Amino acid sequence: MGESTVTTLEGRQGPTTSPTADDHRAGRGLLGRMRAPRRPRLWFEILLIAVSYWTYSLVRNAVPEQRTKALSNADWIWRMENHLSIAVEESVNHAVNSVTWLIVGMNYYYATLHFIVTLSVLVWLFRHHPGRYAAARLALFATTAVALVGYYLYPLAPPRLMHGPAFVDTVKVHETWGSMASGDLKHMSNQYAAMPSMHIGWSLWCGLTIFALARVPWVRVLGIMYPTLTLVVIVSTANHFWLDAVGGMLCLAFGFTVARLWYGALPYSLPRLVEGKAPRKGRTGPVAEPEPVPSGVRPPGA
Repeated sequence: MGESTVTTLEGRQGPTTSPTADDHRAGRGLLGRMRAPRRPRLWFEILLIAVSYWTYSLVRNAVPEQRTKALSNADWIWRMENHLSIAVEESVNHAVNSVTWLIVGMNYYYATLHFIVTLSVLVWLFRHHPGRYAAARLALFATTAVALVGYYLYPLAPPRLMHGPAFVDTVKVHETWGSMASGDLKHMSNQYAAMPSMHIGWSLWCGLTIFALARVPWVRVLGIMYPTLTLVVIVSTANHFWLDAVGGMLCLAFGFTVARLWYGALPYSLPRLVEGKAPRKGRTGPVAEPEPVPSGVRPPGA
């Protein structure tokens, strides 16, 4: 009752949608457009990454350095690992430290690749997988954001700063620039923000991205090896317990969950190209689906 009608080309009448339904569909369409991957803009991405990293560093270093609490938490983790017979960090630290060229290389690995590889993967996604870039970037940013909560709620000293066990601060001993938390740079970073390990969170994000999207087999193998080697490095240099790596993995799982909920799919399941992007010369782009034919209208030639 009270349903309004319209007349089609052949005189047929059909119901129109109510204003309430139109409004609902319009709102859902707006949300869908917000969630749809868009072509990334270079200037915006550079600005976003720069501001985001500055904010991350500011917040991370603004977390109070609760030295007593951080050392107490480290002692508890160490006792628990020994009770479970899984405390391998000290043995690995001493074994690798005995090979000077190896541990010095790991110090520089720890200090540099964390940033270089992550930025390189972001650039690669931006250039070759624009349809997946925003979702993958959201997963990385959400991972980093939840890590800040961990730094605040659970201050943790790295093994090299503990008083009891005989861990070796490899950067200090070998006088290499390998950590902003050692030597002359130690005042530029919160030394008690070890849980979770973003070296693992970021490297695992890079490794999974490379493994999922790279086409060359040996490159995919490198993607898997990168977070594995990073785990060896953070333990060998006594910058993290291996349980810190577990914390980094959980943060990454949270990041991918956020991206999955927002975009409706994992980043690597999205189309490589942005929908509606003009195809390059010689390449075929996405084909638009034909408009639906209204009821009662005969298409030409039928």
